[in-house]
Amino acid sequence: MTSHTPLATYRLQLQPDFPFRAAAGAVPHLASLGVSHLHLSPVLEAVPGSTHGYDVTDHGRVREELGGEAGLRDLARTARDHGLGLVVDLVPNHMAAALPHNRALWEVLRDGPASPYARWFDIDWEAGGGRVLLPVLPQRIGELTDDLRVDADAEVLRCGTQVFPLRPGTAGLPLAELLDAQWYRPAWWRLARTELNYRRFFTISDLIGVRVEDPEVFEATHAKILELVRDGVVDGLRIDHPDGLADPEAYLRTLEAATGGACWTVVEKILTGDERLPSSWPVAGTTGYDALRRIDGLFVDGAGAEELADVYRRFASPPGDRGGYWEATARRAAYRVVTHELAAEVAYLTRTAERVCAAYPGLRDHAPWALRAAVRELLIRVPVYRPYPQGGAEEVLTEGAARAAKETFTVPEEAAAVDVVRELALGRLGDGPDQRAFRARFAQTSSALRAKSVEDTAFYRYVPLLSANEVGGEPGRPAVSPEEFHAYCARLARDWPATGTVLSTHDTKRSADVRARIAVLSQCPGRWAKLLGDVARVAAPDGQLAWSAWQTSLGLGRPARERLEGALLKAAREAGLHTGWTEQDAVYEEAVAAFVTDGPAGPPQHAVAELAAEVEPHAWANVLGAALVHLTMPGVPDLYQGTEAVYEALVDPDNRAPFTPPRADRKTALTRAALGLRRRHPEVFGPEGTYTPLAASGEAADHCVAFVRSDRVVTAVTRLSLRLAERGGWGDTALTLPEGRWADALDGGRVLDGGRPVPLAELFAERPVALLSRTE
Repeated sequence: MTSHTPLATYRLQLQPDFPFRAAAGAVPHLASLGVSHLHLSPVLEAVPGSTHGYDVTDHGRVREELGGEAGLRDLARTARDHGLGLVVDLVPNHMAAALPHNRALWEVLRDGPASPYARWFDIDWEAGGGRVLLPVLPQRIGELTDDLRVDADAEVLRCGTQVFPLRPGTAGLPLAELLDAQWYRPAWWRLARTELNYRRFFTISDLIGVRVEDPEVFEATHAKILELVRDGVVDGLRIDHPDGLADPEAYLRTLEAATGGACWTVVEKILTGDERLPSSWPVAGTTGYDALRRIDGLFVDGAGAEELADVYRRFASPPGDRGGYWEATARRAAYRVVTHELAAEVAYLTRTAERVCAAYPGLRDHAPWALRAAVRELLIRVPVYRPYPQGGAEEVLTEGAARAAKETFTVPEEAAAVDVVRELALGRLGDGPDQRAFRARFAQTSSALRAKSVEDTAFYRYVPLLSANEVGGEPGRPAVSPEEFHAYCARLARDWPATGTVLSTHDTKRSADVRARIAVLSQCPGRWAKLLGDVARVAAPDGQLAWSAWQTSLGLGRPARERLEGALLKAAREAGLHTGWTEQDAVYEEAVAAFVTDGPAGPPQHAVAELAAEVEPHAWANVLGAALVHLTMPGVPDLYQGTEAVYEALVDPDNRAPFTPPRADRKTALTRAALGLRRRHPEVFGPEGTYTPLAASGEAADHCVAFVRSDRVVTAVTRLSLRLAERGGWGDTALTLPEGRWADALDGGRVLDGGRPVPLAELFAERPVALLSRTE
């Protein structure tokens, strides 16, 4: 742990409309909440106009559109004056492939493999015939020859507003010869799917992968951020997408050595199921999506969620593998992504496997198609984002997965290609350059496949309970029992006490408070079915879209046509069932817009409003319960901008608007009280703090989740409050507090005696949560 370990962080989304100066203006408000650090989105130079900053173009400069380095240092001073530090989002995996802004890439395209910057990027020169494919043209180049212009003085090639460098000495050549003479091939954007020969971020060709495993590249791309760390401007780092790196652990060790261990560092690592963060990683933990899943799951009724799924299947009638059942849907989505969007990545792995096989007589005669099929079949059977040697790669890339992959082959002898691919992925066929390249790229592609097929496809196809379809979530098993939650928190307190925890982020598909309202439906599937019957007269493009639309509308709690239409159109394109990002169906999309206008944003909205009002007390119980658990459980809570009050936002860009301090409400009072305790008693919640579950007794005990932090602070929340009301309330259920006297941090006038059962009807008389602090 470092001296800069935060008590709590507050995420601000920087953008040209909310630069460093605006962030400095927000500092007094944020300091008054009780957080210890501002958490800033990426601060290095990015594509002009970028609203997120993950499209870095120059690692050596702080972004001028935000106020430049002087503006960042001024913000740090203002923050320090108010007792706050800075945590910065760092993007080591990729840069924007934007010309001419990315000067390193510009020079590679101009000078080719001889450029000193060529080592920065994973470019397969051989696959491109010695050239880099640039899939940036709106049409085939043959249809754009009249738009191509050579500027001999500037030594550039122009196509509309796009500009490309010319290889020295080629400006005077005829156009056809000039194009063939370059170190790159400008091409129709649709060729990226199959022809791309550089590593990218997921399936986004505009973001080119960076080889930070090379010491010189690491030094060049980290010099500025390390200078800011040394100068005390930056106290912590959030590492974006470590799964994309060739060797995440080696990178993190290099980073730790470069910072002298002075930074609190967390990684945006998505953990699946019971997967654990590798214990050997020199970090404080994850950014917190694993905590999000457990917190949300506490407020989902498992039996009700199953009943809701049955209602969904009857209402929407989705095919089993296109939204009907989770596992089948996720598997089909994986097949789609690995064969379509990631075809270029599979081709790279196949070529590399071919070279390895050709080099060893005992491995020859595996047909390229068989190796390609083996790569695909094994990739889709990796059950986590990425296999790690230290995390037990053999446990995720199992012999069972290999057997299942082999069963897809007609000829058993040809299925032996699966063994070759598995052995390569596990590092068992030598340690030459091709073997290392295959092992790294297989793992990198695995994470891209998981993200694109699960988060960005299956989550939009399987939609019974939208609140469960969140980054790191498990839609097929959305509920988490109190026992599971306590076990998870005990592990955090023991192994990762300074890990990050979150409820809402810039990447969540729905903010925590929208999810909290939707989650109530798991407690009343019958009432939801009745609502659907009441609004069924509004014609919808398809049943899944209608289901998602009505749930999203309920989650927002009010009509919002433009926001709903934007979120649903994105959902339909991500699902890829009726329209898509690259194959848009204009007629279907017009039908989506018309349905939103006539349905969730039209007259039937009153039926949604009635149900929203009916469940509002229970939505509040979820909102306050999740917030309090988040702020007091083990780890460092990160509050997304505006979430100190009720914050109702949908997927980006809806959730990335410039920050304005929200109007205070009941949630704000709870947030201030919890953060105030963290400020006054850092030892209670810090790395040395303890976590002890408290069990209620009585007929409704399973509706209470409670725990003690370091024998000084008690958190107690109500779960499944609608079910609780239906059974008649708390009855004789009570919670025995530890010995001593306990002051109510949410109601300063109340003091409770410990060592005796406190009726939960009394404890939760004013609100569905309680936060108690031991008095001296």
